[in-house]
Amino acid sequence: MLRVLAVDDENPSLEELLYLLRADPRVSSAEGASDATEALRRINRALESGPDGPDAIDVVFLDIHMPGLDGLDMARLLTGFARPPLVAFVTAHEGFAVQAFDLKAVDYVLKPVRRERLAEAVRRAAELLDATPPIPVHEPDPDHIPVELGGVTRFVAVDDITHVEAQGDYARLHTAQASHLVRIPLSTLEERWRARGFVRIHRRHLVALRHVDELRLDAGTVSVLVGEVELQVSRRHARELRDLLMRRTTG
Repeated sequence: MLRVLAVDDENPSLEELLYLLRADPRVSSAEGASDATEALRRINRALESGPDGPDAIDVVFLDIHMPGLDGLDMARLLTGFARPPLVAFVTAHEGFAVQAFDLKAVDYVLKPVRRERLAEAVRRAAELLDATPPIPVHEPDPDHIPVELGGVTRFVAVDDITHVEAQGDYARLHTAQASHLVRIPLSTLEERWRARGFVRIHRRHLVALRHVDELRLDAGTVSVLVGEVELQVSRRHARELRDLLMRRTTG
């Protein structure tokens, strides 16, 4: 059963395409997006959800001529993702078929869309997915955390992270060399990494005790030096932090 996203800036065309897709018994769900920005936001959510998650997408049916980022540009962007959905083009223009298939498109359906022709595209997508070996499921690596950098997934060693900064529903991981934004709340990382020596020092910060170089007290305010970064410690966390640092240094 396919989970589908249809993208077209012309609402009548999008509604017709969704109607036909939802009528196909091989399609379990079909959502619409009116431009590439909305579609990429939806696809990012799908990738974060994972292949078995509630927001997963198997196939994107793409118009080509759209304002801003067109369908071909969007397909090129998707090729940079670690596990992109399949792409099928649905367009009124015949002249882009070669470019479309160079981008590994599943199919190239011309408008006005006929039910039988769209069903053939759905069949091809379903067969391709059935022929793709399942991605082996592994336990999460507790020593590394995946971060996305321009469509490339890197694995950052947890021991290299000096401190973590809350940014809404996201968290920014800081190392000595760089910083990385991940869509994980600070409270989740606090719980996950407590046993690895990460301590909450402020409502916005976690620090790794191993990377704390100095504990500073100045006119009643407490701060820590982590590398070249000085971070404020809130009053409610100051005593616990001092005790943990002392315990760490005295064994």
